[in-house]
Amino acid sequence: MNTLSRRAALAQFGLLATVAGAQEPKAAPRIKIGQIGVGHAHASKLAAYRASVDYEVVGVVEPDADLRKRAEDAAPYRGLKWLTRDQLLETPGLQAVLVETRVRDLLASAEACVSAGMHVHIDKPAGESLPHLKRVFEIAAKKKLTVQMGYMYRYNPAVVLLREFLAKGWLGEVFEVHAVMSKVVPAAERKRLAEYRGGLMFELGCHVLDLVIGVLGRPKDVTAFNRHSAALDDKLLDNMLAVLSYPRATATVKSSALEVEGGDRRHLVVCGTEGTFHIQPLDNPAARVSLAQARGAYKKGTQEVTFPKYTRYVDDAADMARVIRCEKPFAFTPEHDLAVQETLLRACELPLRD
Repeated sequence: MNTLSRRAALAQFGLLATVAGAQEPKAAPRIKIGQIGVGHAHASKLAAYRASVDYEVVGVVEPDADLRKRAEDAAPYRGLKWLTRDQLLETPGLQAVLVETRVRDLLASAEACVSAGMHVHIDKPAGESLPHLKRVFEIAAKKKLTVQMGYMYRYNPAVVLLREFLAKGWLGEVFEVHAVMSKVVPAAERKRLAEYRGGLMFELGCHVLDLVIGVLGRPKDVTAFNRHSAALDDKLLDNMLAVLSYPRATATVKSSALEVEGGDRRHLVVCGTEGTFHIQPLDNPAARVSLAQARGAYKKGTQEVTFPKYTRYVDDAADMARVIRCEKPFAFTPEHDLAVQETLLRACELPLRD
């Protein structure tokens, strides 16, 4: 079995310089950025921006006194200024804002930011209102601003490599995709998640749904099989499956709050007429690639591709900096993000209109 390192794999596709170069010191002035909210589960990603040579973090906003008190002494926020939203948005030279509120407040904060002329990173999922998300993108487009969604596998090196395989046609015509995103959710956290009608697909499955839409696009039909399976009276949809239908392909997306060691089984499998690309686990990526014929450095048959330990959000931050500096176009279009959100709401059996 042929084993290729991540470095060899990326070099094969001309990506090594891009990934490495994105993290090298730059002569350009740092981008002033702030954060609104610490209530999102991924709000601590601010640490990646504080560590980046691309950014100057000017402050944090959190109107909830209890949330702020818990965050003030945490490493990602220690030593930063605490501001009101107006103070942040009026900061001279501010260019971008991370929106890390509770999910129910994400879109209102994002709209305020783009209306004030700021690029935004919005954590996931993008609220429950598709029309509101569309409005955010419309305002951003008019002001020529970037909206980056916080789906955490977009810059995963195995996913980057998969995109290269697809772009080169090495997998042939894709006819089948499978994705799983599960874990065990403790009872206290289940109560918080049960506030949202979309359950675990809304909270967790959205990450891999983003990847599936990246491969196949908006589906023709979405059929949901959503269950509450735990012996707990919290009403949380904790065992969810969506089947996405396309003219010549199908996809399944599974997310549960019950799977022991579920992180190890988080995976994305893309099956094409010329090969199969299987990433598992997603959080510490490794890929198993099977090809009908040799392609570049990859032989006919099955081989493992290994990657070093991946740190989330570092490449998200670097890519956004390059886009803000007009060094490259943003790869994830509003059309993609709206297709993800529409499909997510359908998979959660939620309305598409307010």
